Amino acid sequence: MFAITQQSPGGPETLTWEKLPDPTPSANEVIIEIAASAVNRADVLQREGHYPPPPGGSDIIGLECSGTIQSVGAALTLDRIGERVTALLAGGGYATRVAVPIGQVMSVPEGVDLVTAGALPEVACTVWSNLVHVAKLREGEVVLIHGGGSGIGTMGIQIARALGAQVAVTAGSQRKLDACAALGADILINYNEQDFVEVIKDETGGRGADVILDNMGAKYLVRNIDALNRNGRQVTIGLQGGVTAELDMSALMAKNVGVFGTSMRRRPDNEKAMICREVEKHVWPWIEAGVVKPVVDRVMPMPEAGAAQALLESGDVIGKIGLTTP
Repeated sequence: MFAITQQSPGGPETLTWEKLPDPTPSANEVIIEIAASAVNRADVLQREGHYPPPPGGSDIIGLECSGTIQSVGAALTLDRIGERVTALLAGGGYATRVAVPIGQVMSVPEGVDLVTAGALPEVACTVWSNLVHVAKLREGEVVLIHGGGSGIGTMGIQIARALGAQVAVTAGSQRKLDACAALGADILINYNEQDFVEVIKDETGGRGADVILDNMGAKYLVRNIDALNRNGRQVTIGLQGGVTAELDMSALMAKNVGVFGTSMRRRPDNEKAMICREVEKHVWPWIEAGVVKPVVDRVMPMPEAGAAQALLESGDVIGKIGLTTP
């Protein structure tokens, strides 16, 4: 097979396209002939040396893919061979083949092409698990999503709306806010020009958000707590604003709020499999009905993964960047 490799951590130029030995499946794994993958913020962190794969995981970058099942492990039946699928990965997506546990393999939603499907697993599973399992977002509540124009943000807006929530977002440009509004966001906050705490309180009659989906980490922690309603829940899924912050615990106690931190990649396989089954059951029908739409800014050849990551880092992207195999 061919894959993106890296000799040492560094910039986008350290990623190269090289020939490697084919993967072999364990008993409960399948080999997927990859048609497409997509770029995630976690991929950039891994390239820089800040986000190593979990023990036993592939050191090839890439947390999702779509393609066709080429072969199966000894514990699986041969009738899966040839099936068009999409998959949530712990690594290995920037390649032409990957071994993945069968529990993390999902169908391709009806009406979605195979390339677009490669950009679905990570955002769909991350948003569903955090808004539903962790934050327990309910109909009628207000959710604030930081980075509304990102892959997570564009999926989060739509799933939150499908769950019956009112959606607020932050973004750094009017172009991104307009895209968020088109997807169903109700409250639009330009973080370069406005204080999101003030805006969310003004728009909710002083109450604040019931749920905050946060990609910034330390930088926003104290202000997020201020922006939360009583009994609110903050879920941090990214650390773009740093890893360490000082917090007055009395602020949490006064509002009876919860602060959670999660990582999809580090979850055990059985937990990922459960999330994948729920996404197939709940999110895929929304996609098939047009209630939720994948947002792919552009598609680039996988050998140009370095350039694709640099584009993501530039901030000039709405939704996901897809990567297609040659």
